[in-house]
Amino acid sequence: MNVAENYKKIRKEIPEQVSIVVAAKTRTATELSEIIDAGATDIGENYVQEAKSAYEQLGEKANRVRWHLIGSLQKNKINKALPIFDIIQTIGDYEIAENIDKKVERAGKKIVPVCIEINIGSEFTKYGVKPEFKSIEELIRKISDNLKYLKIVGLMTMGPRVGDPEDSREYFRKTKEIFERIKTLSLPRVEMKILSMGMSNSYEVAIQEGSNLVRIGTSIFGERKY
Repeated sequence: MNVAENYKKIRKEIPEQVSIVVAAKTRTATELSEIIDAGATDIGENYVQEAKSAYEQLGEKANRVRWHLIGSLQKNKINKALPIFDIIQTIGDYEIAENIDKKVERAGKKIVPVCIEINIGSEFTKYGVKPEFKSIEELIRKISDNLKYLKIVGLMTMGPRVGDPEDSREYFRKTKEIFERIKTLSLPRVEMKILSMGMSNSYEVAIQEGSNLVRIGTSIFGERKY
């Protein structure tokens, strides 16, 4: 099957209420064009420069999808990122949130939707807030109280990279519990709508544990070629 058929097959298998963000790291604009024609509604990019290149090559077609930043955002890339991305899924500390907030108005936007990234497995090699409710609540309250151009719309987690998807279940379940607790806080500019967890090897378990947005690349495109 080609990439378009792969996407359509997965889309049929996944519940309608679960969004698929097509993880486009290292993929070509031609491949993304095929995916958009196949009905994809959301594209996820890890790197701002790759996203900018694909966005420009796609032309008007780029406006048919929502663009998600699913990789860490460096401070010096914020000005380039804001015109492209509709949502930034990777806010893991106040400093990056504050730096984005300062540049939103200049980018011609009113509000930037963001997700808080949780390092649910407490892995040294991964970015994100440590998985303690107090730390997560403090970050969300600080953003809510001080930053007027960011709207927190959900949580995102990578989850530990494991061979057996079942080993991810406890981490997804814990993230869902945090998600539900944050919902009860009723804070300004905080609306818990997106629970972004699960990738090609784990999205089925993630959906069972409450994910409503999965990030899928390899199952659509095949293994990456670097």
